Amino acid sequence: MNTRDRLVEAALTATGLDDFGSDSWQEGLDLLLLSLDATADLNDIGVSVAEGGVVTDLSNRLLIEGWRRDHPEVATQRVDRPIIIVGQPRTGTTILFDLMAQDPTNRAPLSWEIERPVPAPRTATYGTDPRIAEAQAGFDLVESIIPGFTSFHELGAQLAQEDVRIFTSDFRSMQFSLQFEVPEYNRWLLHEADMAPAYRWHRRFLQHLQSEHHADRWLLKSPAHLWSLPSLLAEYPDAIVIQNHRDPLKVIASISALGASLREMTTDNFDVRTLAAQYGDDIMVGLDRALQARADGLFAPGQVVDVRYQDFRHDPIATIAGIYDQIGLELTVDTEARMRSFLAAHPGDQAGSLKRYSFADTGLDEDELRERARPYQEFFGVETEQLS
Repeated sequence: MNTRDRLVEAALTATGLDDFGSDSWQEGLDLLLLSLDATADLNDIGVSVAEGGVVTDLSNRLLIEGWRRDHPEVATQRVDRPIIIVGQPRTGTTILFDLMAQDPTNRAPLSWEIERPVPAPRTATYGTDPRIAEAQAGFDLVESIIPGFTSFHELGAQLAQEDVRIFTSDFRSMQFSLQFEVPEYNRWLLHEADMAPAYRWHRRFLQHLQSEHHADRWLLKSPAHLWSLPSLLAEYPDAIVIQNHRDPLKVIASISALGASLREMTTDNFDVRTLAAQYGDDIMVGLDRALQARADGLFAPGQVVDVRYQDFRHDPIATIAGIYDQIGLELTVDTEARMRSFLAAHPGDQAGSLKRYSFADTGLDEDELRERARPYQEFFGVETEQLS
């Protein structure tokens, strides 16, 4: 039995189910497994992480489809006017997401319910569900294996979670490219993959999560949306998009540090320059697509709000107040107090014991990348930062 069949069989056995819904997941899974085998050079931990993750993603798909079959009312759930935060990684999207998640009228998907979505979360037990402790144990394990990781990129069962994780069950997700050296899969994902099926799955996932715990309005966040804005808006034409902006060369060094911490766990042969070269090219592609979206008039008037990193860093609450004003929401006194309390408890991005990488460590040509980034920086008014 080949690896693909073995992992699929493991998911079928674990769930006792056999209906994956559409077959859109198959192409991405096949390409991911081929790329893992060809280039990821996984160690024993890496094999366990990769294969265990695939089985979990397949199992969650089976479970959600099974729940939907037994609860047909899930299909009637409406997902209206979600707020979706996009932008390059390490541009302040995470703290903006966490702060806006303090607004009780916004519902952000929490880590535990994305990791363990079935049965559908219920209002009565939303804060006490035993899956919370199960998910937290997994995050604690990550911290024990990579000390300092959660101070660099905070994880927690009851923290808001990026919806890039939802896409993994359709095997069209940049999460795989962050975790593993899979250049062929990444090339397919960014340049060839049809993302429409992934967004249809994304909607089904949200319908499931809100079916027994109502969401007035979803608050979502993932840098990955930036690479597929037409597909995002085709599925959610009434979405409000918030796009964060920062000097892309600073982004490359920062995301390389995050990716390095993940890759060093799963392979014994790791080169930060290879990683940075992939991220550098990917980020420039994302910038080009952001510009193209504006040139094509993809957004309706008032549908997108731009947030500069320096403005947000200087005064995050004032920046959020400006966002609310632009999209027609009220920032209440109580919500602002919640945000300030969260900010005080989470004072900033600290590297902990993780290694930081300077731009020089990436081996990339600063002048070349600066020229590629120039149209983006000029269009959005993004200032150039000092590179360390």
